[in-house]
Order: sequence, then structure tokens, then C-alpha cells
Amino acid sequence: MGRTREAGCVAAGVVIGAGACYCVYRLTWGRDESEKIWDDDEEDDEEESSDIVETGVETGKGAKANAGVGAGARLQGESKVKAEVGMELQSGSDVKAEAHLGARSGGGLEAKAKALFSTLKEQASAKAGRGARLGTISGNRTLAPSLPCPGGRGGGCHPTRSGARAGGRASGKTKGRTRGKSTRTPATAWPVRRGKFNFPYKIDDILGASDLQKVLNILERSNDPFIQEIALVTLGNNAAYSFNQNAIRELGGLPIIAKLIKTKDPIIREKAYNALNNLSVNAENQGKIKTYISQVCDDTMICRLDSAVQMAGLRLLTNMTVTNHYQHLLSYSFPDFFALLFLGNYFTKIQIMKLIINFTENPAMTRELVSCKVPSELISLFNKEWDREILLNILTLFENINDNIKNEGLASSKKEFSRSSLFFLFKESGVCVKKIKALANHNDLVVKVKVLKVLTKL
Repeated sequence: MGRTREAGCVAAGVVIGAGACYCVYRLTWGRDESEKIWDDDEEDDEEESSDIVETGVETGKGAKANAGVGAGARLQGESKVKAEVGMELQSGSDVKAEAHLGARSGGGLEAKAKALFSTLKEQASAKAGRGARLGTISGNRTLAPSLPCPGGRGGGCHPTRSGARAGGRASGKTKGRTRGKSTRTPATAWPVRRGKFNFPYKIDDILGASDLQKVLNILERSNDPFIQEIALVTLGNNAAYSFNQNAIRELGGLPIIAKLIKTKDPIIREKAYNALNNLSVNAENQGKIKTYISQVCDDTMICRLDSAVQMAGLRLLTNMTVTNHYQHLLSYSFPDFFALLFLGNYFTKIQIMKLIINFTENPAMTRELVSCKVPSELISLFNKEWDREILLNILTLFENINDNIKNEGLASSKKEFSRSSLFFLFKESGVCVKKIKALANHNDLVVKVKVLKVLTKL
């Protein structure tokens, strides 16, 4: 009896040792084959919104085995915590079921080891949660550390697997054999990060023609607002130099920049206006930018009052009206300019007065200018409470208009102007003259000199 027990113990040890050897083989030398199977399966099914992991053990009689035990664990939901809890509750029963199945099927040691290894593999895959995928781009201007490709938003040339083609294939597709899916992140995926975009140039670098062409290509291809902003700032800074003003035009950069003034992003519109503003110093560039001047004017009038976009648009319009060539394109907006002069804050008032002064220095625009309707509250600008810059600009505006009315002989045709016109406010009402005379006692010497100059021309 003792020898029989001893033989049984030896047999049990042999069985356990063989099982351990098989598991070591599967976990080490057989790993490459297993990973290859998983990778092939992952290529077939690129994305599924909810993954179903099924396990099964093929025995001599597969139908009976599947009927005897549950096929596996279904992951309910996307939460890693739920997956871990569900698998912990099922782990004990699954191992027992697989061991019992191996005993009934008579497959011997190899069948038991396969069943055990398959169960452990599925549990490890479930605990991974299949949630370690790349996160989608969230928040404002989050970039991947790569230059953008055409049509790509967010920078990466390789789309992430988290939503680009989710649901594209049917999740209920049957396979010849059931295999677990890998949860490893693909080696070619570009991680999404928050931080500074790795732009190839610094925004304050002075670039040559070849580098400017690269920046224009990036600007034309990218749909990412952050990349567009950096490219526009780079081009705007380079456009401050006369040799680059010609280079950007010759490279076809003006249409590329001007296209972005149609975007809804106010930051992009502002940067596009700033770049065009620097480019408009060049006379040849003005001939190209005039195509967009009406659109810029309309956008400047309807955008948020005193916003950065409005200020950038006004600066561009001021540069475009320094000469007399394109002033007639904006004559329809004179009433809007004077309304904005009254409603705007200090900085808007300064910029709009500089714009109107450009028109007053062109005698050909005088009739259209003085005939437009203006708010009567405009007279409040002739007040000593305003600082020097406001007063000097409004006095210059009045002086130029008064000189043009005399030179063009419009004083004799005063009947054609309405009582709400600029002509009546500045020339006929007499209120402006009283306000200007009150400024003769202003504390600022420069303002005093300007007032005396204006009064001597009346």
C-alpha cells in the first residue's frame, strides 16, 4: 500500500511539473506567436465602441464543452474599475470551470494547461481595461508634436484609434476562431499632449524666401487654430521688413492670409488683419489687398465693439486709405465710421479719427463726407476733459473739413445738406466754434496752439 501511495505522489509530481513546463513555454517562447495572432486580429477589427472578449476551449467535442461552461466574460462599460471588479468575481468560477472541462474531456495535461493559460490570458486582457488608448483632442488648441498634414486637425499625420472610424465595421462579425484583442498602444500612434507646438521657426526670426514658403505651406494646409495663429504671427513679423513684403507677395502669400479673415475664430482674424496691415505698407501689396477691403470694412463694423479684431481691422483700413487710390471703396461706410467714433472707447476713438482724417485730406471725398448723417453727440469730443491726443485729432478733423468746404465752394450750396449732416454740425450750427473757443484756455500748450491755428482759419 505504501508503494502504491508513493507511486501516486510521483505521478502527481510529474503531472504538475509538466504543466509548469508547458505554461513557461507558452509565456516565453510562444509569446511571439501569440502576439502575432493578436496583432492580426487587431488589424481586422480596428475599432469597436464596446469590446466583447470571448474565450473558449476547443476540445474533442467542442459543442458539449461550450454547453457545459460559460464562454467568457463580457466587459460592461468603459470603466477600468468596473472591468476589474467584474473579472475578480468571475475569476474563481472560470478557473474551476476550465479545470472541470479538461477533466471531462479527457484531454490530459496539455488540455488542462491550455485551458488554464487561456483563462489567465483573458483575465489579464480584461484587467487592462482596454482603456489605455490614445485620448482624443480636448480643450483649446491642443497639439500633437508633429507638423500637420493636409486636412488633419491637431497636428498628427496618424489618426488616433479613439473615434476617427469608430463603428465603421460591424461589431458582431464572426471569426473562424475566437481570439483576445491586444490592448497595447500601436507603435506608430502619435501621443496627444498639451503644450507648446514644435513650430520649425521662432515667431521673431527673420526668414528667407524658402523658409517663408514653408510657413505659407503650413498655413495653407493646417486647420488647427493654434498652428494658424503661430504661422500668421511669424508672417506678420516678417512683413515688417520691406524685402519680405515683396517676397510674401511673390510667393502667393496674400490670398493665403486673406482667406483666413473669413474664419469665425476672432484670434485668427485678428492675426490675419495684423499680417495684412504690415503687408499693406507696400504699394504693390495694396493693389492686391484692395480686393478684400470691403469685406474687412464690413467685418470691422459688425464685430464686437472695441474688440481686438475691430482694432486690427481699423488699423488695416487706416493703412489702406493713406493714399487716395482706394478711399472711394469705403465711402458707403462713412455713417458707420462716425457712429463708431461716438460709441467706441478711447482707443477706438483714436483709431477711427485717424481713419477719417485720411479721408479729410482728400478734397475729392469732401462732398460725400460732409453729407453723411452723424450723431449730434459727436460735439462732446470738443471738451477739455479729453486728453491731448483726442483733442488734437478732432481739431485736425474739423480744420481739414473746414478748409475743404472753402476750397470746394460747398458753402454756397448748403441747402443740399440736411440738418443731421456733418456739414450742418461743423459749419452751420455754430456749436463747434463755441466749443473750440472754450478750449483756448486749455492747460496743454500744444492744444492751445492748435486751437489758435483753427480759429484763425474761420
